[in-house]
Amino acid sequence: MTQTKTLRPDEALSIMREHTVLVAGAGVAGRGVIMMLRALDARIVVADDHVTGDGDAGANERYITVGEAANLIHSDEKPALVITSPGWRPDSPLLVNAQEAGVPVIGDIEAAWLADQAGAFGSPRQWIAITGTNGKTTTTAMTTAMFVADGRAATAVGNIGMSPCLALTAETRGDARVDVLVAEVSSFQLHWAPTFSPDAGCVLNLAEDHLDWHGSFAGYGEDKARVLKAHTAVLSADEPEVMEVIHRLWPDSADYPFDSATVIGTSEAADLLASKERYARVSIIEGEIVETAASGEQTVLASAEGISPPGPAGIADATAAAALARSAGVDASSIAQALKTFTVQAHRGQVVAETAGITWIDNSKATNPHAAAAALRGQRDVVWVAGGQLKGASVDELITDIADALKAAVVLGIDRHIIAETLAKHAPNVPVTIVDSTDPRGAMEETIAAARSYADAGDRVILAPAAASLDMYSGMSQRGDLFAECAMEGN
Repeated sequence: MTQTKTLRPDEALSIMREHTVLVAGAGVAGRGVIMMLRALDARIVVADDHVTGDGDAGANERYITVGEAANLIHSDEKPALVITSPGWRPDSPLLVNAQEAGVPVIGDIEAAWLADQAGAFGSPRQWIAITGTNGKTTTTAMTTAMFVADGRAATAVGNIGMSPCLALTAETRGDARVDVLVAEVSSFQLHWAPTFSPDAGCVLNLAEDHLDWHGSFAGYGEDKARVLKAHTAVLSADEPEVMEVIHRLWPDSADYPFDSATVIGTSEAADLLASKERYARVSIIEGEIVETAASGEQTVLASAEGISPPGPAGIADATAAAALARSAGVDASSIAQALKTFTVQAHRGQVVAETAGITWIDNSKATNPHAAAAALRGQRDVVWVAGGQLKGASVDELITDIADALKAAVVLGIDRHIIAETLAKHAPNVPVTIVDSTDPRGAMEETIAAARSYADAGDRVILAPAAASLDMYSGMSQRGDLFAECAMEGN
């Protein structure tokens, strides 16, 4: 596939100010880009088959169809730059044609990054970038909370919070300047960000996802690894898939794209990496999150007890967030304060009820086996609520991994029998209830009743479906909301 031309910040800013820019897609990301380009007085062409205009559009802005945009690429009036929405696949004809015509194609993260580095909106901000298959949103929110607790003007951008382009233009709208952009970035966004180089970056974990978009797991991992082209990389040493990508891209540590690194993890591999390369490390020591400098000096950052979401996944997210914050000089007391008051967003490991000593946890966002494993790994006495649309994903490895955590399981949804059969194969001593109802509320009420029959005081009932929800629910939010409602009805 044709590779897009990379741009220097000053070169990109000159194009945005002086030449025509084509924005591919007028969704959330596209609208943010349009707002930034307006602030730069750019000549804007928007390609979208479903959006024909904007009430705030000026004389230098017009809307055309994707077909018309393809013709524009081959005309004398072709744009000097294409900024694509992240959902557009690399093989989209418009983007391929643009690259073949020598027109650079970048995404919203890259566009905001280049404009910021060029000083388009004042002195450049600090950028903290977080990616991975699971845990991105919680880690991003935790990291943002740490910066805010430290008195920094920080905001979450990217897949949560606002568009980075909107954050850059805050002052043009009369809002306060944002100094720290904590970006949750997807593999789609990173694919279109060839020069993005944040102050700190972390790949939390990797599992097979979006392979139809990236073409292969290798391509997916390579796009994710772009966040490590940072001043400080936070390296997930306990995640073999992450480390494999790093070693494949940069076989020799002398080739690493980052200037310094902090290792997170508790394994021997983390010990070895930190000591061999003389990197700082953030890990759990005797119930506390501790930073160990390359010199061996230790600083307690926060307690690892009572973190939201509960369990190993929440602690892992907090460790990554603390490492990212410390790379930017956030004080240990600010990290402790942020974690003490942090509450996870809905459907991401949130405790939704306490009934008769039983804790009910909504992790409806765990829509694939890897996310479910992260939610359940290392736990004990769990009544697992699972099921929905597996979309062809295997749950064999998941169930083998979490079998020791399970006291019982309740399965519902279209692929419930696949999960039940796999439980019988790999965890034959775990009792299973199959809920056959397809009524959204009725099925959840039956599920909660079955889970309650298995659970005793001190146990946890965890909704971590390992599957999508659209077979029965309007989305993972409705599934999680009904789980919470039905659990609380027994309070």
